[in-house]
Amino acid sequence: MVTPEITYLPEGMGNLAQRMCAKAGGLADVSASLVKALYDQGADVHVALPNYRRMFHLDVASVFDNEFQKVSRTLPEQRIHLAQDRVFYHRSSVYGAENHLIALAFQREVINHTIPQVRPDLIHCNDWMTGLIPAVARRHGIPSLFTVHNIHSEHLTLAQIEDRGIDAADFWQYLFYRRSPWNYEESRSTNPVDLLTSGIFAADHVNTVSPTFLEEIVGGGHSFIPDAIRNELRGKKHSDCATGILNAPDAVFDPATDPYLTSHYGPSDLVKGKLANKLELQERLGLVGDPDVPLFFWPSRLDPVQKGCQLLTEILHDVVTKNHMQVAVIASGSYQKHFEDIVRMHGLYDRVAVRDFDEKLSHLGYAASDFIFMPSSFEPCGLPQMIAPKYGSLTIAHDTGGLHDTVEPLDAAAGTGNGFLFQHFNADGLHWAIGEALRFHGLPVEERTKQLARVMRESAARFNHETTAADYIRRYEQMLQTPVTA
Repeated sequence: MVTPEITYLPEGMGNLAQRMCAKAGGLADVSASLVKALYDQGADVHVALPNYRRMFHLDVASVFDNEFQKVSRTLPEQRIHLAQDRVFYHRSSVYGAENHLIALAFQREVINHTIPQVRPDLIHCNDWMTGLIPAVARRHGIPSLFTVHNIHSEHLTLAQIEDRGIDAADFWQYLFYRRSPWNYEESRSTNPVDLLTSGIFAADHVNTVSPTFLEEIVGGGHSFIPDAIRNELRGKKHSDCATGILNAPDAVFDPATDPYLTSHYGPSDLVKGKLANKLELQERLGLVGDPDVPLFFWPSRLDPVQKGCQLLTEILHDVVTKNHMQVAVIASGSYQKHFEDIVRMHGLYDRVAVRDFDEKLSHLGYAASDFIFMPSSFEPCGLPQMIAPKYGSLTIAHDTGGLHDTVEPLDAAAGTGNGFLFQHFNADGLHWAIGEALRFHGLPVEERTKQLARVMRESAARFNHETTAADYIRRYEQMLQTPVTA
């Protein structure tokens, strides 16, 4: 497993396993869960990641400690391979201004040291920061899986890659370039390599983090997708070498055990549990303490390019003043000011609360809310819509990407579904879905409770790391044509 992010590693993989956390998004959680599932099944799984010394809380002296060197390099007892470079050591976040330097230093260590040392049967790479590795794997006849978590890439010339200690001349023909290369010499300095597309191009198999997002890309949806990425994924899909595998939320998101909650609950006592959490959140946010008011929660970053927050601001005053409801926005982002301006202009402080993202408040928001907003214009996967139903909160979502794969229209009479989907990405579509949610909230308490308990049970069984890991393991087995634990 080659990953720039991780949240934890299983006990037994080394003395440092539980001290490693470098997270920017869902990639970290998926990497951690997959490694744990493989390790628990007895697979000889190794992990390569940058040595983010500051984020791992490793003091400088420990780098020169013999025990540390043994932990990070010894095989087969230890399976953690920390790429060493000063560009990693003092970072406080995974990504930043030096992204290309981080990516090249990381891949240099994996290519020059880890792969020759481990001699893997299969390599699983993640996103553009590992985009050179599938080409190296193909050069040496090692099967590789490349997971596309985000549509983002960097472009670097072969000269820039080689200047960082990577012998790109050894595998240059397996990379994807901005234009078709005539030969190595003419392309070395003038024909940039597309790192994400190279990973897709060279890998034996590719997966996106939801089936529908893959279909949308291949089918020509989303104008922001570069042609190179779209065409390569289309070719892989048509060759039966591309699939979609959903991410899953971290196991900490469980209302029965959530360490951030004061009042825990499950499907059998959800009414009491959600009531206690709702009153706590209302008090914390300065909202009117009303146990019966439908509470809507915004959990995602306030990014109008993707997350659709502008749709809610367009109708916020209207829906809040015309309906008995409250809105809690616990999220940071460029669009936060728009929410704050609406609240201030119309004096909605007792019905709409806007706060910066806070981990504890966010967990409380899931437990307290009746509904969450996910009106994204596009969504490679998304996690809030999988977290919310575990807490008995239903999702209002635009029907796209991972939201399509995880949110089904609720039909109380049939006892199916877990949310409310709208088809057209505009404020009217969101307004309609809010109306559907309010209609559900108007059902008798007994009927509502029955449906929410069902949703909680179904989501706990469906949205978990074990299910996600099983999908990846099946793909490994198909690629290796043998059980991975054999």
